[in-house]
Amino acid sequence: MKKSILIVFSLLFFSVGNAQQQGIINNSQSKHVKLKSINIEDCQWTDGFWADKFKVAEETMVPYMGELLTGDTGHALNNFKIAAGLKEGKHQGMKWHDGDFYKWMEASIYIYAQNKDPKILSDLDSYIEIIAKAQEEDGYIHTKVQIEDDMFRFGNRQHHEMYNFGHLYTSACIHHRVTGKKNFLDLAIKNANFLYDTFISEPDHLKRFGFNQTQIMGLVELYRTTKDKKYLELAELFINMRGKYKVEPDETANFKFIGDMTQERTPLRKAQTAEGHAVLALYFYAGAADVAAETGEQELIDALDRLWDNVVNKKMYVTGACGQTHHGASSNVDMIHEGFISEYMMPNLSAYNETCANVCNSMFNYRMLGLHGESKYADIMELVLFNSALSGISIEGKDYFYANPLRVSHKGHDPGNDTEFDVRQPYIPCFCCPPNLVRTIAKMSNWAYSLSENGISVNLYGGNKLTTDLLDGSKIQLKQETQYPWKGKVDITVEKAKKEAFDILLRIPEWAAGSKILVNGESSNTEIVTGTYATINRKWKKGDVITLDMPMDVKLLEGNALIEEVRNQVAVKRGPVVYCVETPDLPENTDILDVYLPINSSLTATFNPDLLGGVSTITGNLKLRKDTKEGMYTEVTKPTWETSEVQFVPYFSWANRGASEMSVWLPVVWE
Repeated sequence: MKKSILIVFSLLFFSVGNAQQQGIINNSQSKHVKLKSINIEDCQWTDGFWADKFKVAEETMVPYMGELLTGDTGHALNNFKIAAGLKEGKHQGMKWHDGDFYKWMEASIYIYAQNKDPKILSDLDSYIEIIAKAQEEDGYIHTKVQIEDDMFRFGNRQHHEMYNFGHLYTSACIHHRVTGKKNFLDLAIKNANFLYDTFISEPDHLKRFGFNQTQIMGLVELYRTTKDKKYLELAELFINMRGKYKVEPDETANFKFIGDMTQERTPLRKAQTAEGHAVLALYFYAGAADVAAETGEQELIDALDRLWDNVVNKKMYVTGACGQTHHGASSNVDMIHEGFISEYMMPNLSAYNETCANVCNSMFNYRMLGLHGESKYADIMELVLFNSALSGISIEGKDYFYANPLRVSHKGHDPGNDTEFDVRQPYIPCFCCPPNLVRTIAKMSNWAYSLSENGISVNLYGGNKLTTDLLDGSKIQLKQETQYPWKGKVDITVEKAKKEAFDILLRIPEWAAGSKILVNGESSNTEIVTGTYATINRKWKKGDVITLDMPMDVKLLEGNALIEEVRNQVAVKRGPVVYCVETPDLPENTDILDVYLPINSSLTATFNPDLLGGVSTITGNLKLRKDTKEGMYTEVTKPTWETSEVQFVPYFSWANRGASEMSVWLPVVWE
């Protein structure tokens, strides 16, 4: 009897141990990645910018969102209860609301991984029990279809069934890795087996079925978690099916949501440009990168390289945001929604830049960082996190933006819809973005470091402590101290290391020309090239201190000459943070469209601990035009100017002081 108990205990311990030795993206066993993930709990923010954001996530973002989604406002948990027969009522919320709940659960798991609050785990178990009762015997679960009498399975791609399934798989895998439990994972496996049986033969009526394909990422994570190759096989099938069949409206897809809109006009491996709905596209690319990490298929990697280049160098905003328009047309003149349009067509007032798309851009770049090991991907990841992602939530952590334009004028663009507004909302009926962003903030300490072949790479800077194993099994502990992004000095102390020499790779951002690296106060004699990792190889010992000092100059950026919307305009950037001018910092009754930046204005950065949660502002003299004319076109006359000292604030922090106007790009006065 005692022997049996010991065996059971050993198995449980082994299960939990294995669960904890895996990252958010568990590519630790993937043969075709150059930088591998650390374990979920290995890095904790300790102080500074990201530690503050994680604290807000722990104390406000995640609990507040939980109140919404488990109550009557968000209604997501109610939907599961109704589907389970535990409650009477009708489905409320968007068709994909299940996925919103799974993303919030995932965020909760990341918080639990850091603070080990038993109430979080207990609450999650109660939700999992309800979800299990809602799941059909064959594994299907989608509360909107289950509750509504006039809906049927896979009746319309816009129902987002596979989108919900994908978030279920990912959340369940993370839950298993952190807790060692299988109650959530078993539900995901049951559903994935149903999905495999339904799609693996490519039935004719489902051959083009696909929309917002998070199931590809989720299936790869299930494969990595269970080692069952059929999940990887199915993930690859979903890639292969896109662009394989004739595009035409049918009972599952009307003319508004076909073709380039859903990335089905061109097979992914042949794609040259990013087309269609930006969230759909970037989730698709991220999933394909996960598949490539497992298969090493060069044609797929080549396609992802082309698409990355097209997004970043021809269709991405200076803030890292993606998806230029709410409604438009693709290169092949398919109608598109919330997505990519022509290259270098970058409107500011009407820029859509859905928070989900921006977050997905960081997810895609994190995966490309793993595949190639090149710092340019971490640069974009960081650009998004500090700017177009973080702008999607208030400083307090309770209010949200869906769209993230680069200019807001109260006398200009007024879209008049339920996803674009100039004041963050406490609840958005289309609730996909808030939990997507919050789970990213909760998990991003796992992105701070990666394991290289002979050491470790430092991807993100912020006060933190790392305790992990290198790929050879040796222990390493690092402590990072910095006031980044407000100051460019980063100290990394080695607290534990193996006796043999190994690499520590430091990301030198593209903007950080003139950076210096010291080891124990002396030059490291390391080659420093912006936009690459600087590699320091030596026998490290306890107490060694690496100092990276990055100049934090205020820089004026201009757009490519082909971007007509920003001709003769500049954006202000300092380090990784993009700035904007906001009307609370302008003289009363000044319109944002009347603000000009003299090219020779002296711009000075100052840290203000009492403003917007503590930010560095940039101050300088701007010119305010006092003779603005009405009418579509008017005769040119010499303008009348007023000079005023104005402060710029980080773009992510705008709209935290009430309704306001704002602009990232400012026209230049060439003096």
